[in-house]
Amino acid sequence: MNRNDHTPKGLEPGLLMYKYKYEDDESHWFHAHRGIEILYIYNGHGEIMVENQTYPIQDHTLVWFQPYQLHKVMVPPAPNRSYIRTNLTFDPSFLEHYLTAFPFLEKFFRNMWKGTLQRPVFYAMNNTPILDLLEELHHSVNDSAANKEEDTGFLMLQLMRLLQKQVSDVQTEDNPIQSRGGSHIERITDWLDEHYKQPFSLETLAASLHLSPYHISHLFKQYAGITLSEYLIQRRVREACILLANTGKSIQEIAVEVGDLSPSYFSQMFKKIKGISPDQYRKSIR
Repeated sequence: MNRNDHTPKGLEPGLLMYKYKYEDDESHWFHAHRGIEILYIYNGHGEIMVENQTYPIQDHTLVWFQPYQLHKVMVPPAPNRSYIRTNLTFDPSFLEHYLTAFPFLEKFFRNMWKGTLQRPVFYAMNNTPILDLLEELHHSVNDSAANKEEDTGFLMLQLMRLLQKQVSDVQTEDNPIQSRGGSHIERITDWLDEHYKQPFSLETLAASLHLSPYHISHLFKQYAGITLSEYLIQRRVREACILLANTGKSIQEIAVEVGDLSPSYFSQMFKKIKGISPDQYRKSIR
């Protein structure tokens, strides 16, 4: 392993590893983080597995890993080929108070933090100011100034604004959402997020939002790309990941807490989404 010059630097609260260079083989394993991880790959080849999806690595690839999202980066060794990247891992709550004055940016960030992304991998990101901003963030983290945390927060805010422009463009091309349809989807997902621990009733949801059951099902599938049941499963699994990572609760206790489920059904549902059992996931958390 050959590192350019950079040891991990504290980013309150998080970690920045700037321009790490690997030339030797590495061992790779599935893992997840409690915070958001932004991975920028300057040079590299191989594959990135995010839960049950695989994406090819290209030069100048940016990857956004949500909290507790299982992933693995596989970069096989090759002659005269390096793997150079920057990793930025941070607690998303760190940015919350910086975003209060920017409602549209805050909405974007919350979607990237907790929403269902079409895909987490974005290519050809070299023609953006993001590279310069990552370098500036690296210098800020190494600075000993008294206002270091404020400077870092401002740079992180700029980074989110750049990502909002770049990522939103890609997501709009992949999945155009009309404003009316998008508004309904937000109301539906808000309701599901509030009631996911309870037995699901489409009729109750429809009555609460004053829409027909058929219209809700059709609209959600059209604009979200998944069914209501699939979203509900993903929401329950996401909550289960938090409990597995941060508590000592048993599988049975967690199954009941995220939806009054049987342990066997919960484990089956979890493995279908994550590809591994709840116990294996608990061991994978960094």
